[in-house]
Amino acid sequence: MPRRQSRFTPEEIAADPRLQDHSPELWDLGLGDVEKGLLTSAVRCFAANGYHATTTRDIAAGVGLSPAALYVHFPSKELVLFEIMRTAHERALVYVKDPSVDEAASAAGRLAAIVSRHTAWHARYHVAARVSQYELAGLTPGHYDEIIQVRHQTNDVFRATVEQGMAEGAFAPGDVNRLVRGMLSLSIDLVRWYRLDGPDSPEQLGDFYAGLALRMVMNKCS
Repeated sequence: MPRRQSRFTPEEIAADPRLQDHSPELWDLGLGDVEKGLLTSAVRCFAANGYHATTTRDIAAGVGLSPAALYVHFPSKELVLFEIMRTAHERALVYVKDPSVDEAASAAGRLAAIVSRHTAWHARYHVAARVSQYELAGLTPGHYDEIIQVRHQTNDVFRATVEQGMAEGAFAPGDVNRLVRGMLSLSIDLVRWYRLDGPDSPEQLGDFYAGLALRMVMNKCS
């Protein structure tokens, strides 16, 4: 969602349909309800106002707690951001690497499944995904490196699938890196504008983008 000069208030954030997604389902089962609530509040605050403009008071207010309560569960705001990003990136990678993808009989089927699942995941969790994609600068160098490693693993899944399709002659020869960047951009850029109450479900959008990805590899791309 677009940023504005004045900050969104906790009340506006709670009522904004653009900030409603399935992010509360992401958090580790081992976390307590308060920790999950703080992460959900932080996701919405970071998405609305940006990481640096969000205060610990904002995050705590989203679950009706005092600012000091956040530090009982997370020693710093940066650790809240890291937990959000770590969880989101790892969950997305697991979803893309689902065993059902390997069951596809053809290279085209495997690529379509990967793109469809990657797109649908980012649509379903678009608020958490938006934070994960656009607030990387808020991480410490060590945490940044950890997240980048997971991103590389996701990129490798796409790259290996495209390379295999080309080697089998199923896809036209082309620049693999450019093709993969294009596919990832399709799946990720939607977090800027997608709404769950919009005309396309996550699965419908995933299937549509899968079709676009197949057109990219069926035509010669230099």
